[in-house]
Formats: sequence, C-alpha cells, structure tokens
Amino acid sequence: MITLTIWSDFACPYCYIGETRLEKAIEELGVKDDVKIDYRAFELDPGASKEVVSSTPERFAKKYLLSLEGAKEQIEQISSLGRELGIDFKYSTTKYSNTRDAHRLMKLAEAKYDRAVVGRLNELLFKAYFVENLILADHEVLLAKAIEAGMKEDEVKDVLDSDKYDDEVRFDEREAMMRGVHGVPYIVFNGDFAVPGALTLDGFKSAIQRTMKKVKDNQPQERAHQCGPDGCQLI
Repeated sequence: MITLTIWSDFACPYCYIGETRLEKAIEELGVKDDVKIDYRAFELDPGASKEVVSSTPERFAKKYLLSLEGAKEQIEQISSLGRELGIDFKYSTTKYSNTRDAHRLMKLAEAKYDRAVVGRLNELLFKAYFVENLILADHEVLLAKAIEAGMKEDEVKDVLDSDKYDDEVRFDEREAMMRGVHGVPYIVFNGDFAVPGALTLDGFKSAIQRTMKKVKDNQPQERAHQCGPDGCQLI
C-alpha cells in the first residue's frame, strides 16, 4: 500500500483536472486497492467572502491583469482540459466563494467515514463547483453533497453550525507552508517525492509505478524456514 498526500482546493481548476487524471491513472494501472489517498486542505483565498461578489471572468481578469476577453479565453483553455477528461467543465460560470467549510466537511469525512465516502465527497464538491456551479460556502449545498456521499445529516449539521475541524484545516495549511507549497495541486508520493501541479495521465502513471517499485525494492526479503546443525529457525 502506498499513500498519496494531496493538497488542493475545491475552487482550483487544475486540482480537479489533476485529481481526475490521477484517479484515471490508478484505475488504468489496476492498483486501486494498493493506493490510499490522503486529502489535505489548501485554501487559495482564505479571506474570500462567503458571498459571491464578482463573476469568474471579472475576478480572473483583475488577478492576472488581463482584458475581460483575454480572461475568458484563458478560462476556456483551462475548461477544455477538463472536458477532455469527460467532465462537463463550466469554469467561466463558477460562483467563487470561501471554501473553508467545504474543507472542514472533508475533515469530518476523513475522521469518521471510510475511504469510499471520503473519495465520493471530494468528487462531489469539485463537481458542485465546476459542473453544477453551486456556491461552496452555502451550507445547504454542503449538507446535500455530504448526504449524497453517505454521511449522516445530524453529524454534518453539527460541524457546519460550529467551528469544528477548523484547527485541522489550519494544520494542513501550516504544513503546506512549512513545505514551501505555494500552489496546488501538490502531491507527495508515499512521503518520498513531491509533484507540484497536475501531471498528464502518463505522468501520473509513471510516478505511481516509480513509487510502487521503490516500495517493493525496499521490502526485506522473506526468510525461508530452515533447520541446520544448530537447530531449526524459530518463528
């Protein structure tokens, strides 16, 4: 079993694209049972409003000093990468808001539910933002997605109505800062080497195979049981 530790944000297009490529690579290699994904929180904009205050093209143009048309062209190019993976990627009409509560919800899932539920919630939150264009700061949206993933309504409400798991989110972000992480996705392969950014499908396959080979090569050889003049090897 190898562990892939992923820092990402649900408002990051390359995170959704990269994680989809990664999941596809795992599936095509047939190693799903040999790979564990550990999700880590990374807010691109911790100070983002819980309300939608501008359109994505407007925000994009301002951030990258582009014209509105130039921003729309860049957004379309990114969206096309998602559509190549079969995602109905609608980046231009996303509703940008704070993602802290979405990350806290993921921490609840990781603390109390199995890997299948955690993976479903992760996918549903990305889909909510980039495909359904929902507001991730909206607690009704988060509650609905959590229930769809298989989480209990009362547990989810308890977290959303409090600041539970806020410390865990901040811990992830402090760890990222200590590692010098300035952008996401940022993936650490079994604690060995890190990949900043969304690799191609073949790139992810190569990284997984490299990691699994290294783990296999480092495993001690099994000792066969023997008996000799001095007695038998004890188990």
